[in-house]
Amino acid sequence: MIEIVEIKKIGKGQRYHVQSSEGYAGVFQAEILAKHKLHTGQMLENDEFEKIKVENGDLASFDRALSLLEHGMKTEKMIRDYLSKKGYPDECIDRAVTKLCEYGYIDDKVFAQNFVTSYSSSKGRKKLKYDMLSKGVSQEIIDEVLESLSDEEEIENGEKIARKYVKNKQKDQKNKQKLFSHLASKGFDYEKCLSIFRRIEDDWN
Repeated sequence: MIEIVEIKKIGKGQRYHVQSSEGYAGVFQAEILAKHKLHTGQMLENDEFEKIKVENGDLASFDRALSLLEHGMKTEKMIRDYLSKKGYPDECIDRAVTKLCEYGYIDDKVFAQNFVTSYSSSKGRKKLKYDMLSKGVSQEIIDEVLESLSDEEEIENGEKIARKYVKNKQKDQKNKQKLFSHLASKGFDYEKCLSIFRRIEDDWN
C-alpha cells in the first residue's frame, strides 16, 4: 500500500504536484484527481496507483500536445520530440499521437502542403525539402507536395529574391558570386541560379 502524503497546486493552472509515501509521484491533472477522488492521507494499492499514473500520463501528454498545436500545426515527429523532452513516457506519447492523428490534429501531408505554400516564395526546392525532412516529413510526402511547385514558379520566386538582394549593389563578378551563394543558401540548385541570373542580368543597375 502507498499513501498520498501531499497534493500541491501548480500556479493558476489545473495541475498538481503529488507526493506519495514512496516519494515524488509526479504532476497530476485536476481531472484525474477528481475522477479518482485522490486526497491527502488516502491509501492505495500499488497496482491501482500505477494504473492511475499511466492514465494521468496519457491525459497530460495529450493535453500538452494540444497546447503546442494551438501555436500552429506540427508534424508527428515534432510532437514526439516535444513530449519526449518534457519527460513523458514513450507509451503515453504513442497513445497521445495515435489519438491526435485520429482526431486530425496531426497530418504530415497537410503540414507539408501548408509549409510549401507558406515558404516557397522565400526558399528554393532544396531548402524546402531539407527543412521538411528535418521536421520529420517523409520523403514520399515531400516528393508528392513539391510536385505542386513548378520550375517556372520556383524561378520566378528566386528572381524576386535576387532582385531584392542586388538592389543598390554594383554589377561585378564579386557581387555575382555573392548572389549565387545567396540563392544557393536559399535552396536553389545551380541550374536555377543560372536561370534566375539571366533574368535579372540585363536590368541589374
